[in-house]
Amino acid sequence: MSEVQRPRLCSFVHQNRHSYGAIVDGGIVDLGALHGAQWATLDAAVADGALAQIAESAATRTADFALDDISFDIPITNPGKIICVGVNYPDRNAEYKDGQELPPYPSIFIRFPESFVGHDQAVVRPPESEKLDYEGELVLVIGREGRRIPEDSALDHVAAVTLCNEGTIRDWVRHAKFNVTQGKNFDRTGAIGPWLVPFEDESQIADIELTTRVNGEVRQNDRTARMMFGFKYLISYISTFTTLKPGDVIVTGTPTGAGARLDPPVWLKPGDVVEVEAEGVGVLSNRVEDEQ
Repeated sequence: MSEVQRPRLCSFVHQNRHSYGAIVDGGIVDLGALHGAQWATLDAAVADGALAQIAESAATRTADFALDDISFDIPITNPGKIICVGVNYPDRNAEYKDGQELPPYPSIFIRFPESFVGHDQAVVRPPESEKLDYEGELVLVIGREGRRIPEDSALDHVAAVTLCNEGTIRDWVRHAKFNVTQGKNFDRTGAIGPWLVPFEDESQIADIELTTRVNGEVRQNDRTARMMFGFKYLISYISTFTTLKPGDVIVTGTPTGAGARLDPPVWLKPGDVVEVEAEGVGVLSNRVEDEQ
């Protein structure tokens, strides 16, 4: 049985003009030109609960541009919060070799929008360190505001899903006694995309395969059903201490197999290509370059 093809909505740049659109027949329908008066950005459409509406409007249209003629931006171009979850797969906990049992609560940290690029854009290795690493993750995009959200209604607050390479400068996450912020926020070291897939129901993400490849070699592979802290719990837990709002992004954790955990460690270098793939979502692909 073939997989159902869900709508794919992206933010993009065409001839220095920023817009958003839907992927159709290997091209893109310019939904910004069609709906810009009502929703100037994809972020605005998410906030208004309009993803299904704009996706439907693209269904009978032909592409305005070929994909080769546009540059992908991160799908939510101005996220209010990017909230990341660390150590959320059982084998990742074991990788730390600290003898600790599974943690009772998720590890949480924040990233800045400038630390990410879009699909098919270069992630950069900064001159301060050669220890650039990859982390493939599934991403939830919030579409409805909430605080202290009960688990049983948590997924009602999700607008869409996408992918992330949560690129990390490993030695900089240990610059301080208790801090990961620096190593997680170098400009353009990670990627989000390639597009948003509107969220329909729990079956869409409950048990899907998540894979990261470097130069075609599988480095990470697991299933979301094995997450220590599930999607509902994460939304409920995070909304305990902060109000989740439309356009907020939750990066839900990475499987075992990051370069830092190989023996010896293997860091990303210029020319490498990192691909993050999830069933029903797509493939996020980025090449690695040195920062100019």
